[in-house]
Amino acid sequence: MRKYRALPVALLAALALTACQDGTGTQDEGAAAKAESASSATAKAEETPGATGATDANSGTATGAKGGASGTATDAKGGNSRAAKPTDPADPANRVSCNGSNTTVTAKPVPRPLNHMLITVKNTGSKYCDLTYYPVLRFDEMQWVPRPIEDSQPQAVTTLAPGESGYAGVVLSAADGSGEHGRTSHKLTVGFQGRTPNSGGGPSALPKLPAKGVYYDSSLTVTYWLRDMDDALSY
Repeated sequence: MRKYRALPVALLAALALTACQDGTGTQDEGAAAKAESASSATAKAEETPGATGATDANSGTATGAKGGASGTATDAKGGNSRAAKPTDPADPANRVSCNGSNTTVTAKPVPRPLNHMLITVKNTGSKYCDLTYYPVLRFDEMQWVPRPIEDSQPQAVTTLAPGESGYAGVVLSAADGSGEHGRTSHKLTVGFQGRTPNSGGGPSALPKLPAKGVYYDSSLTVTYWLRDMDDALSY
């Protein structure tokens, strides 16, 4: 008979978490004064010889200023747009932990291999996110942590760019029927670990299970987070 691992208090707390400006611009007070000064200068120029050149010069200056302001606004807008997109994944400022608040999570049994389920996590945020270690699974109210498959540990942390997905494979039950305490579950909580093992990584996810539920026994194990779906289902 397999011995279940007691669920660390920190992970139980992590599993209980849930995924839980109006700015106004300032007006240039000197705008009216500047407009009045420009109008006065134009009037004076028209009263003196060479008024046409003075007027053209004044008009050219005003037009140039307007064009410059427009260009600055456009550049600023473009700069803000570029800043919202992550660039270097190695920069800590561009990376956060993947969890239930910045991803979508699905959990689906697969026909092959037998007794396997695939967990898919898609980064829906605007920054790179890290899937650290392995998912902490909890079917219904189970009080033990499914063991990770150590051979599946990748050489580097699985980092997802916005829109990318990561995977974990779950062995639900022993193919030869040697598992014990089998039962059918209708609820699954997927917990995320932080930068250190067994630490909380943020809100958990509650992916839907099939209406008929998912059968598992004491052989329940899970892979580390991986980038490739086929790799996740190869254990």
